[in-house]
Amino acid sequence: MSAWAESNGLVLGQLKVADKSNEITALPELLRVLELAGCIVTVDAMGTQKKIAREIIEADADYVLALKGNHETVHEEVKTFLADAVAESSKPRAVGAKLSKAAATLAVLETVEKDHGRLETRRYYQSAELDWFADRSKWEGLKSVGVVEARREIGGQRTVERRYYLTSLPLDVATFARAVRGHWGVENKLHWVLDVCFREDQSRARAGYAAENLATLRRLALNLLKREKTKKRGIKGKQLNAGWDHAYLLQLLGV
Repeated sequence: MSAWAESNGLVLGQLKVADKSNEITALPELLRVLELAGCIVTVDAMGTQKKIAREIIEADADYVLALKGNHETVHEEVKTFLADAVAESSKPRAVGAKLSKAAATLAVLETVEKDHGRLETRRYYQSAELDWFADRSKWEGLKSVGVVEARREIGGQRTVERRYYLTSLPLDVATFARAVRGHWGVENKLHWVLDVCFREDQSRARAGYAAENLATLRRLALNLLKREKTKKRGIKGKQLNAGWDHAYLLQLLGV
């Protein structure tokens, strides 16, 4: 398990998930070794646990926790509330007609991205109206809920995906959107690079601490390569340069 700093593009820490265990038990340990004050911590649905929310708040940080079927009741409650608020705020209404508090205070942000024949429109909705949520007090620091609606058009095919979140962030949809979008950096900028450039998934090191030690070295190497700015090349290109040019290798290592 790795902790990824999206704004810096660096791996801040990692922790091996113990045998016969899972990420839920390892995540609090990883959080405790990090300096999180003032940060926004984003977590996949597996880590959306009340004790994880408490750990983050006690570290003077904020959280954005993804909701899926592992919290079926909460997921359905948040989904229903936001669906109603979005529908009410979007439909035409007569002049002078009043909206409910949930619809009137709903914060909205839309972004559009075009890339290689793909058109993706994202709508972020955030609400700090939580009087309806019976379990609010059980989620330490909870201040708002949100949903992201992603509409993709690729080659005439259209898909719509909605993802729901619990968050300690106050009502600020731009910050919420940045945190949600930045979360995928751990997949695109860390796991994908480790697999493609460092061939981590192909490693057959299994004995003793070999797998854990090699994982640490790969992440250290990735941090060094990302920090180096003189070569206008990708990670793979910098790796090749380091193999060809001894002086560049020493520069990467800070020697």
